[in-house]
Amino acid sequence: MGEEFAEEMEMKVKTTLKKPHFVMIHGISGGGWCWYKIRCLMENSGYKVSCIDLKGSGIDQIDPNTVLSFKEYNNPLLQFLSSLNDNEKVILVGHSAGGLSLTDAIHKFAKKISLAVYVAATMLKTGYVTKEDIKDGVPDLSNFGEIGDVYDIGFGMGLDHPPTSMLIKEELQRKIIYQLSPQEDSTLAAMLLRPGPIQALKSAYFEEGEDADGVPRIYIKTTHDHVIKPQQQHAMIKKWPPTDVYVLESDHSPFFSAPFTLFGLLVKAAISAGCI
Repeated sequence: MGEEFAEEMEMKVKTTLKKPHFVMIHGISGGGWCWYKIRCLMENSGYKVSCIDLKGSGIDQIDPNTVLSFKEYNNPLLQFLSSLNDNEKVILVGHSAGGLSLTDAIHKFAKKISLAVYVAATMLKTGYVTKEDIKDGVPDLSNFGEIGDVYDIGFGMGLDHPPTSMLIKEELQRKIIYQLSPQEDSTLAAMLLRPGPIQALKSAYFEEGEDADGVPRIYIKTTHDHVIKPQQQHAMIKKWPPTDVYVLESDHSPFFSAPFTLFGLLVKAAISAGCI
């Protein structure tokens, strides 16, 4: 079903020369490697794709325990956008906490973004400002145990200071993040996931940019998500309504569990926004 949908979407753009540039942003603990299936599908169909490693993530060599501000964490994306030609626009795609990176970019580089797509992502207009924002946008994994039983926690500034990094324990990763994904993908992820700079994410709050509301946004809901639960996704969509909402039968990681359908939805979103 997913392959047929992807093929249908691609057939609609076979005759056009206008192929947008997709920029993919991973969630906490991930990296550009998360998108390898989507990148292959897109590049094989003629699209340009860039997969960003945020600070302390992916192959970036910085110790995530030393990344203490969201400004530093998201700097690789902002540097990438600032390097684009004045007349060049991209489609930003953010997964999970990568949604915070998208929102930051929307406020700072609205004129360089033709579309923002939030995939099972935190979508808060000004970031973590209120208790309600935290309730809606921060994963609650208490169903899987106490915080120390669920996460490996780093204290880069010492045990008498707040945690600086967190990573879901390897034995729980498949159960929580990849329960519908192929075994080989969850095995790959277990080898590549890194502690995420939680102290940096806690400081994610943004001043509204004057052109931010002019950037079209699409939200892709994941119906079997244990991380950003469907009710949290619904609350964020209601609070800051996007241009459109798509629904995907997937776990928290549709780039593994439903890559063909996700690819088709990304192309559909680009068509709807007039990017293709």
